[in-house]
Amino acid sequence: MTGYNRLIREASLADAETILDIYKKYVEETSISFETQVPSVAEFRNRMNNIMNQFPYLVCEMDGKVVGYAYASKHRERAAYQWSADLSIYIEETYHRQHIATMLYDKLIDLLKIQGYYTAFAGVTSPNPNSEAFHEAYGFETVGVFHNVGYKLGQWRDVKWYSLQLTDYRELPTAPRSISDITDEDKEITP
Repeated sequence: MTGYNRLIREASLADAETILDIYKKYVEETSISFETQVPSVAEFRNRMNNIMNQFPYLVCEMDGKVVGYAYASKHRERAAYQWSADLSIYIEETYHRQHIATMLYDKLIDLLKIQGYYTAFAGVTSPNPNSEAFHEAYGFETVGVFHNVGYKLGQWRDVKWYSLQLTDYRELPTAPRSISDITDEDKEITP
């Protein structure tokens, strides 16, 4: 970690190609992502844009290079789910075990709390000892396993679902705010 200049910042659509380069390996070489074809840069940019209309989308730069990213997205479609969000995180392999995931999740969760979300979920292909250990150490609790829910790289795959309570549950919650409604001061990101 010594010698690196780290920065957690909001992603922009200009980051799409760099972020896709990180994601590509997860699609092509692992069962961590259930996608089987790498999306085009245009498709990926469109996905980012759709997510960034409501949710935080963050990148970690080390010495000016994007080495990881994390974002939140809609948990489910029905209105009663609106206070929950799904989290996704991908780190370039050579930068694993450098606390980048923790830094990204810390800021992502801070922003979700400010927006008014109550619960975060993460779906992890299982077995995936590194991601499972990370989520459990971060404070996520296992809520269930979807057995044989996907087929990739010649095997049926399970997905373990984790849940993290973000704040105390209140009666009559107000609808979560869009990330664009959060002030720049509240979004202030520090390494």
